[in-house]
Amino acid sequence: MNELNSNIVGKEADYTGDNVITLDWWEHIRVRPGMYIGKLGDGSSADDGIYVLLKEVLDNAIDEYMMGFGKSIDITIEDGVVTVRDYGRGIPLDKVVDVSSKMNTGAKYDSKAFKKSVGLNGVGIKAVNALSLTMSVQSFREGKTKLVEYNRALISSDEPEFDTDQPNGTLVNFIPDEEIFKDFHYRDEFVEILLKNYTFLNAGLIINYNGKKFVSKNGLADLLNEYMTSEALYPIIHLQGEDIEVAITHANQYGEEYYSFVNGQFTTQGGTHLSTFKESVSRTIKEYYSKNFDFSDIRAGIVAAVAIKVEEPVFESQTKTKLGSKDIGPEGPTIAKFIGDFIKRELDNFLHKTPDVADAMLKKILESEKERKAIAGVTKLARERAKKSSLHNKKLRDCRLHYSDAKGENLDATCIFITEGDSASGSITQSRDPNYQAVFSLRGKPLNTYGETKQIVYKNEEFNLLQAALDIEDGLEGLRYNKIIIATDADVDGMHIRLLIITFFLQFFPDLIKNNHVFILQTPLFRVRNKKETQYCYSDEERIKAIERLGPNPEITRFKGLGEISPAEFKHFIGKDLRLDPVTMRKQDAVKEMLEFYMGKNTMERQSFIINNLVTEEDVA
Repeated sequence: MNELNSNIVGKEADYTGDNVITLDWWEHIRVRPGMYIGKLGDGSSADDGIYVLLKEVLDNAIDEYMMGFGKSIDITIEDGVVTVRDYGRGIPLDKVVDVSSKMNTGAKYDSKAFKKSVGLNGVGIKAVNALSLTMSVQSFREGKTKLVEYNRALISSDEPEFDTDQPNGTLVNFIPDEEIFKDFHYRDEFVEILLKNYTFLNAGLIINYNGKKFVSKNGLADLLNEYMTSEALYPIIHLQGEDIEVAITHANQYGEEYYSFVNGQFTTQGGTHLSTFKESVSRTIKEYYSKNFDFSDIRAGIVAAVAIKVEEPVFESQTKTKLGSKDIGPEGPTIAKFIGDFIKRELDNFLHKTPDVADAMLKKILESEKERKAIAGVTKLARERAKKSSLHNKKLRDCRLHYSDAKGENLDATCIFITEGDSASGSITQSRDPNYQAVFSLRGKPLNTYGETKQIVYKNEEFNLLQAALDIEDGLEGLRYNKIIIATDADVDGMHIRLLIITFFLQFFPDLIKNNHVFILQTPLFRVRNKKETQYCYSDEERIKAIERLGPNPEITRFKGLGEISPAEFKHFIGKDLRLDPVTMRKQDAVKEMLEFYMGKNTMERQSFIINNLVTEEDVA
């Protein structure tokens, strides 16, 4: 060992009592927020931390409704201030301080009070408290009320109980701390999806949000009708039982589309209940038709939702996005048996009683089987070609942490940049974090896949290799990266490439988009700098403000392509300040019609539209 290493080891080995630090509960949450709410973010993504804070408060209100107390919840969000009022039983007045500021404290350890609750570990509301600038909790109970106010988790006001004429329930008010959530803002589109899901899972519950009313009468059937972007091929099969509800249909689309829930929690990463549900549906349908169908043909184009209630659920992280439980409850059956028995009995009965639906389902399965067999030979050759192409050397610069090795938060961090051209690919490759960020380089403009069958995926080398890099041929279970980021130049050609890639995903892998995996990388259009400071601007408005702030005659650079941005500068744009625009699909987007118009063969119609909507510099002036 050389002298330098010896000195380093010696310093590291200097371990005394001064090295032992004890953090208060709120300090630990603020130092390690990822353990409690996943990632932070500023509200531009649906899984950012500020939405988890809202959800933690809402879960408590929903649990009251599930236990039969309170029919409505009132929510307002204005200028970053969140207010949630439920009309449940109200927190016991002598425990308001405990449940809001003492870790591992709550009524949900008592299964009699909250039998099938989402939050079981007494952490959620405390995490909200610790990560908020201010929070107040007020309980109304039997004509009395108790109010406690906090400032960064420390009590700022704790008044004695007093009389009230307000109905029972709990009122929580909080402001996320901008020291932790930099420049945060709540986006209605993400909040409303969250609230709609709560109403779909709790038929009859009324949620009032900023003047809007959300309510569902038909549960998961309403959920599918809300989120499906393709027309159902037959009426939704809606089945309900004690502690379980499912909705199933098929659409004329590729891929599989699932929505899974446990005790009202949207398990975006699935878990034991979803895997069991998929297998049970496939097996039941196969046995009903008494044909040796491949499960992939049965599930091709399926759109389904499953919601179950479990006693003492075990999730794989505090953010509760994946269920790990194997049993329904301490004395109940396994989840596999519970769901399997229900699907076998209820779905089989439904198909026997509803021959029109059974016939429509069979037609879809046979079409999927026919297409799969037609491309079987091409698929085999394509797989072999992908293996022989030295994927990791020629097209894909992979990250060190593969999906198969990623657990918990690590999976959330993985992403792949899809770029075009050697210069852009080179800049990102040199700038990236190789542990979590991969780069896939396209060669030239990709093919317009609109109107093509899936056979084109295997015949086209670029898309065949991209599919192999993502590992999505057999569904999202194999997806190797949490975020697929399209990184193209901010010019006409870059926009065209971007649209061609999105068209490919919409056409053959829409579930990637519906499950919030596809994003557009924002890169700066301008660099404005003087001798002391450099500012990157993503719009003309930001450029003008930067010029005003940096003073007269700053140097202004207009970036035309990603290749013009040096690797040293690129580090600013794909690191902690990464700006992403999510690619989303909504029913009102009319995806099929939109693709047909913009990407179809109606050249003259599209040309007329462009001419009629052309904006010139004179128009802007």
